[in-house]
Amino acid sequence: MQLNRRYLLLLAVLWPLLLSGCHTISGMGQDMEAAGEAVDREAEKRRSY
Repeated sequence: MQLNRRYLLLLAVLWPLLLSGCHTISGMGQDMEAAGEAVDREAEKRRSY
C-alpha cells in the first residue's frame, strides 16, 4: 500500500509538468509551421520561370 501512495504522490507532482510540456510542444509545432510558410512565400516571390 505504501508503494501505491508513492506513485500517486509522484504522479500528482509530475502531472502539471507533463501537461505544460504538451502545451509547449504544440506551440513549437505552430512556430515551425509559420516559419515554413514564410519560407514558402519568399520562395514564391523569388521564383523565376
